[in-house]
Amino acid sequence: MTEKRVAILISGGGSNMVALADSMTGDHPARPCLVLSNNAQAGGLEKARARGIATAVVDHRPFAGDRPAFEAELTAALEQAEPDLICLAGFMRILTSGFVARWQGRMLNIHPSLLPKYRGLDTHARALAAGDAEHGCTVHEVTPELDDGPILGQARLTIAPGDTAETLAARVLVLEHRLYPAVLRNVAAGQTGPVVIC
Repeated sequence: MTEKRVAILISGGGSNMVALADSMTGDHPARPCLVLSNNAQAGGLEKARARGIATAVVDHRPFAGDRPAFEAELTAALEQAEPDLICLAGFMRILTSGFVARWQGRMLNIHPSLLPKYRGLDTHARALAAGDAEHGCTVHEVTPELDDGPILGQARLTIAPGDTAETLAARVLVLEHRLYPAVLRNVAAGQTGPVVIC
């Protein structure tokens, strides 16, 4: 079976990108083909280069107010790499429905909450403010609605009495690094059942 080609989109340090890239070895049904960032200073780019992965930058700033033009450049860079799957890994740009439609069914995202709870930002503080007993992260298929789409996997933890938004974020990040590679392997192998990590 031909290995799936995976493009990973980042905006910062790329810790989830590293977890994904480092998992795609041996009998894994996928291999990284590109790490693309909207930020030339993103720390994850150097980590990708150190792993021998091709990188590209499409800076969003020159396209201020013209998201379709920015996404046209993104699409051009992606099409050159010919990915079968796209993983959003801390890519801090909201994508238009037109861009999402182009890659529908082939684009994954990880979000730091147990969706459908807490779409958007500040998920850890919101979980604490709500008095939740559990928190975690979700990998989902990307659809035009923010942090929506079919859930492909979730990992959960128990919120401790002394947890702050910062400690919770750090604990959830450890789960993200386990969950996202597991879901990617599943999807690349054509398996559809959700991954659950407790």
